[in-house]
Amino acid sequence: MKKLEFNSRVFLAPMAGITDKPMRRLVSEFGEGNIVSEMAAVNAIQWRNPKTYRLIDVRDEPYPVIVQLVGGDPDLFADAVKMAEDLGAFSIDINMGCPVKKIVNNQSGSYLMKDLKLASRIIETAVKNTRLNVSVKFRAGWDKSHINAVEFAKMCEDSGAAYVTVHGRTRSEFYSGQADWNIIRQVKANVKIPVIGNGDITTPQQAKERLTQTGVDGVMIARGVLGSPWLIAHTHHYLETGEQCPPPTISIIKQVLLKHLQYLIEYYGESMALQISRKYVCWYCKGLREAKKFREIYMHICNYQQAYQAINNYFDECAIQEDE
Repeated sequence: MKKLEFNSRVFLAPMAGITDKPMRRLVSEFGEGNIVSEMAAVNAIQWRNPKTYRLIDVRDEPYPVIVQLVGGDPDLFADAVKMAEDLGAFSIDINMGCPVKKIVNNQSGSYLMKDLKLASRIIETAVKNTRLNVSVKFRAGWDKSHINAVEFAKMCEDSGAAYVTVHGRTRSEFYSGQADWNIIRQVKANVKIPVIGNGDITTPQQAKERLTQTGVDGVMIARGVLGSPWLIAHTHHYLETGEQCPPPTISIIKQVLLKHLQYLIEYYGESMALQISRKYVCWYCKGLREAKKFREIYMHICNYQQAYQAINNYFDECAIQEDE
């Protein structure tokens, strides 16, 4: 059996519009964990699209970044993996699980679970054209009638993948229902390369349970990180030591949000950063008092000073109420 060549068994999942450089930077500052980029389309890389180029340029990030690529043309992967390697990627991940219609219609993402020959050619081309490890992320299958994760994982292994990540939902389920970790367990039992399990992990305790129940080599956390960028490091710490990290206080949550906002501004500029920050504000204040009212106020904020003041006022008031 091959071993997972990472310092942590916990992975931040690639999420479009989420795992950008500001989020990666923030997550890494809390401690250990493996960082995956947003997915980048290989056809856009071929066109030298400036936005996509910036997406995969991780040379100035001091932590290892797994760069994820998506596409349906094997020939385009030859150039894409070389460019990702030149731009600082620690390793390459190929997305064969994205369920979004425009991705699937381009014979990419989850579509490839229906075409194992094409998927194999893509993996082989990527492996041939880079010195980096190449992994594959995919789903349980296309739908409940076509569960083929085990067969697909074996194909990935035979095609040269260093490890695989399995999301325990089918393409037809998108993100609804519950992830089937029994399918992930079956994949682990049938391949020699490492297997990462993905789906519905929101606490360190759940991560440990999944590792124990399935024997997988690592876990990947996606939506659980939204509003909780410390979750990756806290999960790593719990798995390695058995110790639970204390939950962040309201004051700490405020400081993290302000830092996140600053990182967004540095990367995107103030105007775009404020727009992007609206979704994060919703996640950071989830479960706090008067959260709906605060979100409505924040939606109308148009400069950094207003945002800074509003965040301070709201979270300071929540902290006072919590102490009463």
